[in-house]
Amino acid sequence: MAKRYAAVAITRNGIGLALKLGGLLADTEVYCYAKYSGELEEIPGERRIFDGPVKELLPGLFRRYEAVILFFSLGAAVRLMAPLLESKRTDPAVLVIDEGGEHVISVLSGHLGGANRLTLEIAGLLHSHPVITTASDVQGVFAADLLGREFGWRLEDFAPVKGVSAALVNGEPVAVLQEAGESGWLPPGAALPEHVRRCGDMAELLRLPLRAAVIITDRLLQPAEAAALSGLPAAVYRPRSLVLGLGCNRGTAAAELEAAVLETLEELQLSPLSVRGAATITIKGDEAGLLELCGKYGWELDLYTVEQLNTVPLEQPSAVVFKATGAYGVCEPAAILSAGGGKLLQPKKKSGNVTIAVARVAYGGREEQADERTQ
Repeated sequence: MAKRYAAVAITRNGIGLALKLGGLLADTEVYCYAKYSGELEEIPGERRIFDGPVKELLPGLFRRYEAVILFFSLGAAVRLMAPLLESKRTDPAVLVIDEGGEHVISVLSGHLGGANRLTLEIAGLLHSHPVITTASDVQGVFAADLLGREFGWRLEDFAPVKGVSAALVNGEPVAVLQEAGESGWLPPGAALPEHVRRCGDMAELLRLPLRAAVIITDRLLQPAEAAALSGLPAAVYRPRSLVLGLGCNRGTAAAELEAAVLETLEELQLSPLSVRGAATITIKGDEAGLLELCGKYGWELDLYTVEQLNTVPLEQPSAVVFKATGAYGVCEPAAILSAGGGKLLQPKKKSGNVTIAVARVAYGGREEQADERTQ
């Protein structure tokens, strides 16, 4: 299995420290400069030996690993990696550790690449001092480009993030509106800064004198809302808060399933980016079109037995479905079960060979408020 991190060392002390880290940090591959590696054979740990210039080694490491950890000077690291940089969204995390192990420095891709998080982890393992210079981390302000990452939230558009981040770290008025998704997106024990205001609804947000906004919702913004926000950096996050209950005739093509899904979401004014997954009856677990659709969008597919589906009360149980499957319904109860008992936003709807229902995931109260906005 490919490893996630590459540690590169070119001196005796650096190689010794890199091998130590390799034994402490899982998924780390250690690259040692040949000239000094033979003298350190007694140090345990797997290693890769290289004898060419580091500048010839680094391009391959940038492509293959999530993070590159360099055991030499910061200045040398900057010169070596400068020609390799492309985008903060694609570059790996880069860390520098001095050969004495005194400091672990987050150099590149602190947020999106995870360098800041990895810096803290490695500093703890090596008993070193972490050095993180990202303004939001230094100030203890939440990072606008990392909201809900642990929950799988997605940004509608990355472009506004720069403006939102600038407003956050410069103490300018920022509004946060959350209509759906998990509530625990702030770091443990953290609170919103004084210049960040949490709004109860879009009307309140639009009345405020703002420099930026963060909107967490699974619904599509209305044209009037988008127009009102057009002059403002507004980062729209899509929580994974929707579940699709699906049923179909045997052999239904993925294209027909996809068309039914996208049409239904458009009718409900919900974002496809907020779909967490699909759910159906166990006998459909091998349905090729359904598997292809879920694979295309990276959706989970939850399967439920007849007994599980029949535990969900239905307003209109179907004798036809019961005769075919033994369950009184498929798409509605599957969606509700997968959503943890969440409320149906779309009851069973038939579209050609497809039946579909949509439920919002239950997070403990917020879904009820969100339901009102999509009705």
